[in-house]
Amino acid sequence: MKKPALKYCGIRSLQDLQLAADSQADYLGFIFAESKRKVSPQEVKKWLGQVRVEKQVAGVFVNESVETISCIANELKLDVIQLHGDEKPADANALRMLTDCEIWKALHHHEKTTEEIARFKDDVDGFVIDSSVKGARGGTGIAFSWDCVPEYNQAAIAIGKRCFIAGGVNPDTITDLLKWQPAGIDLASGIEKNGRKDQNLMRLLEERMKRYVSISE
Repeated sequence: MKKPALKYCGIRSLQDLQLAADSQADYLGFIFAESKRKVSPQEVKKWLGQVRVEKQVAGVFVNESVETISCIANELKLDVIQLHGDEKPADANALRMLTDCEIWKALHHHEKTTEEIARFKDDVDGFVIDSSVKGARGGTGIAFSWDCVPEYNQAAIAIGKRCFIAGGVNPDTITDLLKWQPAGIDLASGIEKNGRKDQNLMRLLEERMKRYVSISE
């Protein structure tokens, strides 16, 4: 199988960024919404000025105004805007017009998720499918039924979009997820120890991904 795109999200310190920048991840994510991993645009701008990052940088937003999101995205020169709230297709389309970013929409796993994918088909560039946990937008470390991954992949591919899978991904579960051939993987808590990104966990996850992909080719 082809190696899935890998996104490390919830970077919340200079040290986190340094570790992630040296990792094999393709995307690095910062959360600009209420969360235990929330960071400010000012902090992120300072860190990006101190660390050489040769990866795509994503910003996660929840029910923020289009004006505020576009301002932050342009100031930080983000590559990806990830909408993790109740945003409408029109909001995503407006951000496309105001920034040079790819727009991703995070959707929770439930019986009508594929219908939501279709609703955003003309306005976003990708999707992140996460577990549905009451009172949480994401970052719970809880997985959904990964046997649905092929269905989500097919729905995204049919409209020419990419699809990331989030929730419950860590070095111990990565091979179980890879069996379903996800196009992309998005994780935060799965590579953390004591609330911080952990180099050993990153390396272990990456080694297991590489080994699985090599075996399945």
